Amino acid sequence: MFNKEELMAKAKKPAEDAMKLHPFYKGKIQTALKCPVRDVNDFAIWYTPGVAAPCEAIKEDINLSYEYTNRANTVAIVSDGTRVLGLGDIGPEAGMPVMEGKALLFKYLGGVDAVPLCLDTKDPEKIIETVRLIAPSFGAINLEDISQPKCFYILDELRKDCKIPVWHDDQQGTAAINLAGLYSALKIVRKKIEEIRVGFFGAGAACIATARILISAGVKPENIIMADIKGTLHKGRADLQGSFEAKQWHFAQITNPEGIVGGPEEVFKGSDVVYCYSKPGPDTVKKEWVSTMAKDAVLFAGANPIPEIWPWDAKEAGARIVATGRSDFPNQVNNSLGFPGIFRGTLDVQATTITDEMCIAAAQALSKFAERGLSEDSLIPTMDQFGVYPEVATAVGMKAIEQGVARKTMSRDELFAMAKEKIEYAHNMTKCLTDNKFIKLP
Repeated sequence: MFNKEELMAKAKKPAEDAMKLHPFYKGKIQTALKCPVRDVNDFAIWYTPGVAAPCEAIKEDINLSYEYTNRANTVAIVSDGTRVLGLGDIGPEAGMPVMEGKALLFKYLGGVDAVPLCLDTKDPEKIIETVRLIAPSFGAINLEDISQPKCFYILDELRKDCKIPVWHDDQQGTAAINLAGLYSALKIVRKKIEEIRVGFFGAGAACIATARILISAGVKPENIIMADIKGTLHKGRADLQGSFEAKQWHFAQITNPEGIVGGPEEVFKGSDVVYCYSKPGPDTVKKEWVSTMAKDAVLFAGANPIPEIWPWDAKEAGARIVATGRSDFPNQVNNSLGFPGIFRGTLDVQATTITDEMCIAAAQALSKFAERGLSEDSLIPTMDQFGVYPEVATAVGMKAIEQGVARKTMSRDELFAMAKEKIEYAHNMTKCLTDNKFIKLP
């Protein structure tokens, strides 16, 4: 049924190409001008003495910083390099290729200017203080690849008093895209969200946030069972009562009402859906575990760069639908389909936060867009279906307006047109630079 040798060779090729092309380009992003320089006299406008006038205006009204600078379209990607792509604690320098890649996706898919900031500290208090100090330069903050449990604390603290949206993509971004995949999968298997049994292999940032969003979207907590490295979460897990384990302890109280005790294999038994965000595979998830899932089972194997189980093995074990985070396999359920549009909509209405309801709106937009080609191998749009990003941006922006967390209000048509224009600008600029050989082809 599957030619495993061909599939394995295909799976290895992106890494081989990356090792050739990263040194060729020496990075993936750069600074480019937005304004013209017609002659030397323009420097008097863009810099001194002319620049003093907008500075004085912003001093009188800080909100004008969104109008007179690029702040309204600029995001900081903040990481300490402690949990990078399943590679673990590789440090800030080694994390930079990922953060640059993230910035590339922000720009090309969402029209958002993003700046990678890899911090040389693992101290959560220093990370929090750094983000608070840099906030005046940005329209929003994207926290990335920060290990748990401190990632929960960092996000919660910053969202308390930061004056701009703070988002942790490994939490909110993963949750939004996972919900989108679930919405679509349930349309295929004809099951209701309030009736399904859901398992989580992993109890880190991705699984905790996904569980929270799924419950908000209609999954019943009593129909959820989770497992971390020590086994299933249940009310008897006294080891989870520390301050840093508060999120896991909360779910140990509201899920698994039968008090099932055991290893990760328990989350698969009878489950309609299982989300895996644990150790990169293959063979982290066993075929015999998948075989115990319910009829028409849906499996999300989300570890990067290698999923916990190869999709073909999961299907052989009985899963009807299998999704991974990889673009070279069917059903890529990856944050890159969510965060560009979510930030586009957030920035365009100058939202003060990104709520769970905004994430759910994004998931609904993604699943609705996928209906035109929905199948077992096509749950959500692919990254080259660029029309989806303005749709997600519009859904998120409108939800922010509805919830009263937007500084700017506009109609749905106006918001869609704005998002579409900014995203197309990024595409056209990249094409222009490539056509004119400022970006050279390898």
